[in-house]
Amino acid sequence: MHKLWVSAKKEFWLLSRDLGGLAVLFLMPLLLVVTITLIQDNTFKTIQENKIPVLLVDLDQGEVSDQVGDNLKESRLFEIIREESEEQAQNLVQKGEYQLAIILPKNLTRDLHLKIDQNVSGILAQFGVEELQNQSEVKIEKKEIRLYFDPATQQSFKSSVRNNIDKMISQIESKSIYRAFQEELGEDENSSIFDTESFISFTEIVPNAKKKASIPNSTQHNIPAWTLFAIFFIILPLSINMVHEKNQGTFIRLRTQPIPYATVLGGKAFVFLVVSLVQFILMLLLGVYLFPLMGLPKLEVAGRIPLLMIVAFFAGLAAIGLGLLLGTVAKSQEQSAPFGATFVVILAAIGGVWVPVFAMPHFMQLLSKLSPMNWGLNAFYDVFLRNVGFGEILPEIFALFLFFIATTVVAIIYNERKNAV
Repeated sequence: MHKLWVSAKKEFWLLSRDLGGLAVLFLMPLLLVVTITLIQDNTFKTIQENKIPVLLVDLDQGEVSDQVGDNLKESRLFEIIREESEEQAQNLVQKGEYQLAIILPKNLTRDLHLKIDQNVSGILAQFGVEELQNQSEVKIEKKEIRLYFDPATQQSFKSSVRNNIDKMISQIESKSIYRAFQEELGEDENSSIFDTESFISFTEIVPNAKKKASIPNSTQHNIPAWTLFAIFFIILPLSINMVHEKNQGTFIRLRTQPIPYATVLGGKAFVFLVVSLVQFILMLLLGVYLFPLMGLPKLEVAGRIPLLMIVAFFAGLAAIGLGLLLGTVAKSQEQSAPFGATFVVILAAIGGVWVPVFAMPHFMQLLSKLSPMNWGLNAFYDVFLRNVGFGEILPEIFALFLFFIATTVVAIIYNERKNAV
């Protein structure tokens, strides 16, 4: 135990003298999570807080176009800006000043009513309610609502806007059809013969009714993801320190002492495990106290601290195991630093830190299960968003611990075989 303590003390002094390494370990992750959360906060805000300015060119100037404009305002998704010229609206969108321009065609109201009257009269004539008038000779051209999108607009935004406008127009058409039937049947406009209110509605229900689930926000999504990214980034200073010791001859001097290589690695693992836990605590303090002062959602951790610390502990072990293996195998800092940074980025990418796993292709979804970051991220989300107990996160914790054991054992075996030659 004394040898392990001395090894850990030596590692602590080496780390404390590396100001650049300390900045990478503590300062950069804090700046990263603040920046990412500020950028992504609008994505998680309610629609009322995030109106999108769009141009509306009304070439119809009729009842239907008025309803479209009113519905766009009531949707609380758009801030409507009226524009007279379609060409001018197109130019403004092309320049990137607006993401979207909506063009309502001429005679939209008139032709819609004519088409509906034709259809209603035809249906009533089939049932003998009235005589079929010679309206089939009047050919009414289909109307086209044109949408101009900024070329830089994401496809998901385009699909969302199209779906919203299509739903809006369908509701207007349905109400117009009901009203046309009422007029043909001689009913008063204010009569309630047709109920135009939506019959089918949607209700959002928490799957686990026994446990109170949080509404996800930018803080709850970013703190776990980027904390995990920061924890795994400790493989950089860890592996670089090990390579530096090799180049200085420290490892050669240690081999002359009766100290097993596992003890040397144990001292390093202890120090960097403390570092990973300190990183996690700083992230929690950031989310709880600093984020509300910046106008960001507060991180709710009440009742979750023990489970969160357990997840952070085993995630730190997994990161340390990977760092020990890289430091043992690498022969120079030029090998360990670029490979370590790139490998962490790859693990984060396939693990769901940047892009949700469900949005990936099927092959990448299967590949993500191999990333220890994915295991840790799922465990964090289970605690933060699903309010599960220890039993539910046990598989992820077990996987992280096995990863640590496997990488550490491989590092020890590799070192013994290398020195035996």
